[in-house]
Amino acid sequence: MRIVIQRVSEASVSINKTLYSAIGNGLLILLGIEDSDTSDDIEWLSGKISRLRIFDDEEGVMNQSVADVQGEILVVSQFTLHANTKKGNRPSYIRASKPDFSIPMYEKFVAKLKTVSNCIIKTGEFGAMMDVALINDGPVTIIIDSKNKDF
Repeated sequence: MRIVIQRVSEASVSINKTLYSAIGNGLLILLGIEDSDTSDDIEWLSGKISRLRIFDDEEGVMNQSVADVQGEILVVSQFTLHANTKKGNRPSYIRASKPDFSIPMYEKFVAKLKTVSNCIIKTGEFGAMMDVALINDGPVTIIIDSKNKDF
């Protein structure tokens, strides 16, 4: 699993120009799933996200988690995170899982993140053409790949 986390003051997803979901202060998570992902990846990544100290404490130091600041989380599926741009100019998405595998994994990830973080979790609509809007707070943007746990 590969994610891009953005600390936001607000974020939203619209589908067909209609607001689908929105959050205030918290995290926007773009989630890419590949066939080699397992429940271990879900466990590790949801724990990492919930404990990640990227919110300012009272002294302005990034020392608090999303739960510490009572933030919300918006999770959006993003198969393009597994784009391969090595050859040519058109990315290949061969590593991105097909819906029959990725939808259940996405749903399990969202459920686990809700349990582990104890935060309000909102989502986009899997497979839909979505307009994602955000105000990146900081800006703070972090990329995590569950296949690179040693980094």
